[in-house]
Amino acid sequence: MWSYFRVWRAGNMSIPDFVREANRAGADGVELLDFFYQAAQGRTKALTSPEVDSERSAIKAALAETGLTVPIFSIAQNHAKTDPEERANQVEKIRFGVDEARNYGAKVVRVFAGDVAEGITFDQARGWIIEGLAEGARYAHEHGIRLALENHGTLAGRSDQVIGIIQDVRELSGCDALGANPDTGNFQLVDQASHLAVKEVAPYAYMVHFKDFRPAPPDDPEAHFTSLSGKRFAGAAIGEGGVDLGECIEALKVAGFDGWLSVEYEGEEDSMTAVPRSLVNARKFL
Repeated sequence: MWSYFRVWRAGNMSIPDFVREANRAGADGVELLDFFYQAAQGRTKALTSPEVDSERSAIKAALAETGLTVPIFSIAQNHAKTDPEERANQVEKIRFGVDEARNYGAKVVRVFAGDVAEGITFDQARGWIIEGLAEGARYAHEHGIRLALENHGTLAGRSDQVIGIIQDVRELSGCDALGANPDTGNFQLVDQASHLAVKEVAPYAYMVHFKDFRPAPPDDPEAHFTSLSGKRFAGAAIGEGGVDLGECIEALKVAGFDGWLSVEYEGEEDSMTAVPRSLVNARKFL
């Protein structure tokens, strides 16, 4: 649903609306995000809340109407917090995501790691991330759900960082509930060639964010993304940017990946035209 962020922000799309639009656009399923719950405002809220229950019922009605499935439920957390109570809240977000995934029959929950901030060292942040994700992984494992860590930010942005966190979490948690969500666009922002990074992460992949960016000059008004080295990028419809998506697909195929490709569009063009075209283009790569 993040592909329709601007439409949602303008007040023109609810989650049930998104489900119906995804069906019209030709999707096979939908990835839902806690961020878009009107009642929860993107934050953890009791699953028994009447507001969330009502919204969930409307979403399930749209799913039944369209016949679409929910293979993925996504949450956003940041374990790099100095306050132990705040870190505990991040684990609660994972539990919320796991429980919500079960409500929709999803088997994968997208998760984040966190990022460094003022007064927090790299080693501190990484340690808290490992601990939080390990606790979340145990809960997910108990309920038959897998967590997929997205390459997002600077602590888990590069392929080696993602793999290292996954390996350490698996060792600490005693299970393989945590895997990867390689985002084919985000690797560009840490100055990695996406197809090479995806090749490294592919054996751990539980889902994929299929996204495209195009290189852009600094004065391009659509260049909203900057890499660590200062390169500028703009969001693009699938197949219309600079990511070697064909090689990404080949790397996933070689690794035996058989999960979902979740199209994520972050460009300036109206999502109502760019996303359907992205779905058509994505199938060409497949």
